[in-house]
Amino acid sequence: MARYFDLEEENIISGCLDGDRKFQEQLYRKYIDDMYRVCLTYESDRETVKDILQEAFVKVFRSIGSYDRTGSLKGWIRRIVVNTAIDQYRKKAKVEEFVDIDEIANDESEITREPDTTEKEGIDIIAHVDRLPNGAKMVFNLFALEGYSHKEIAQKLGISEGTSKSQFSRARMLLQQWIKN
Repeated sequence: MARYFDLEEENIISGCLDGDRKFQEQLYRKYIDDMYRVCLTYESDRETVKDILQEAFVKVFRSIGSYDRTGSLKGWIRRIVVNTAIDQYRKKAKVEEFVDIDEIANDESEITREPDTTEKEGIDIIAHVDRLPNGAKMVFNLFALEGYSHKEIAQKLGISEGTSKSQFSRARMLLQQWIKN
């Protein structure tokens, strides 16, 4: 599938390849809002999100030469942001966050957060996803939003494939309960 030629984007990429800060700032401003929203699906702490974005855009600027222009630049940047969020998660994750689904059956004792937004009409799924325990939230986002397989998730997070499946099942079960109520 041919990708349309975007002269502005090509100029920005060329400027970034030359290390020109003005073009780096243009790239940053063009995509920061979208990437901020992407980060919020993986991390709810706003300060940590800022750290993830800073690190991700440094990676973008350092590796812009590897962007092959076959897919969208936005998609390429998104992949870097998601992988940076995963790296951040792995740094602070503990093995205890991944619990076998049988162990938690109906235990919601660790769920203390309430949705941040008011639900006026319908259901705010994002607010409910944000309430999920960290391990379940990460697996749910990678599987449901990013399209990774459980095998890929297991490799990225350093867990077993069964744990990935169980965390996804846990997330789905909790979301169904919350939406029903």
